[in-house]
Amino acid sequence: MDRIHYAGDSVVTGSDVARALLGYAQALAQVGSSATVDIPVVGTDGTQARWEVLVGPASQITSRETDWDGPELRDDVLVARLRRQADQLRNRGTSAAVATEDPDFGGAPQAWSDFDTL
Repeated sequence: MDRIHYAGDSVVTGSDVARALLGYAQALAQVGSSATVDIPVVGTDGTQARWEVLVGPASQITSRETDWDGPELRDDVLVARLRRQADQLRNRGTSAAVATEDPDFGGAPQAWSDFDTL
């Protein structure tokens, strides 16, 4: 298990989840983009919850191994998606390009013209 530190807060999650999140944050920073990511976490009382975090170029996020008595928290689908999206960002260079290729990607920015009808 890993403890992720971000914006003066910290959460405990599975090591694979933490590594995938940091890899995705790095790829987003590389292309100057950002996205929100919802990851599973474990509270101090052992209950599982979700944590939504904004990651991008200005994110100062760290992760380190932590002692945890319970089972390793896993989300293999999320880990695979974050790794795939990070690879696509590194290979194609923009979050908009990834969004057109990956229907699960939620980080594509909307064009300003999309807001003209508001």
